Amino acid sequence: MTIDTEVAALRQVPMFKDIDPSRLKLLAFASERIQYKAGQRLFLQGDAADAAYVILEGRADILLKTPGGDVKVAELGRNQIVGEMAIISDTPRSATVVAGEASAALRIDKRVFLDLLVQFPQMAIAIMREIARRLERTNAQLVSAQRG
Repeated sequence: MTIDTEVAALRQVPMFKDIDPSRLKLLAFASERIQYKAGQRLFLQGDAADAAYVILEGRADILLKTPGGDVKVAELGRNQIVGEMAIISDTPRSATVVAGEASAALRIDKRVFLDLLVQFPQMAIAIMREIARRLERTNAQLVSAQRG
C-alpha cells in the first residue's frame, strides 16, 4: 500500500474527512502500517495507551475479560478507529483488540494523535460523537442482556 492509498483510506474515516490532504499525507507517513494474522493482538486490556489504530483491511474484535473468559463486545471493520478512547482518557486499555481475520492497520502514535486533536477541533468533536455512539450501543446491549 502506498502513502496515497493510505491517505485515501484515512479520508474514509469520519473523524479525518475534513483534514487537509497534505496533513493526512503527513499522518500516513508518520504512522506505521502493520499486518496482523487472524487472532493476533493489536493490544491487550490493561496495556498503556500508546497508539490508536485505523483498520485498513479486515476486521478487529473487541474483547472484554470476564470471570468466565473473554467476551466479544464489538467488531470493527475497514476505516474504523480503535484505541483512541484510552489515549483521550489517559487510562490503560479498557479492552483487548484482536484481528478477527487477516488484517492491516495504521498505527498512529499517541503524540501524533493528540497533536491532531489540538490542531483540528472538529476531529475531537467527531471522536466524542463516536464514543457516545459506542456508549449508547453498550447500554442497549446491557439492557438486552438483563431482559434476556
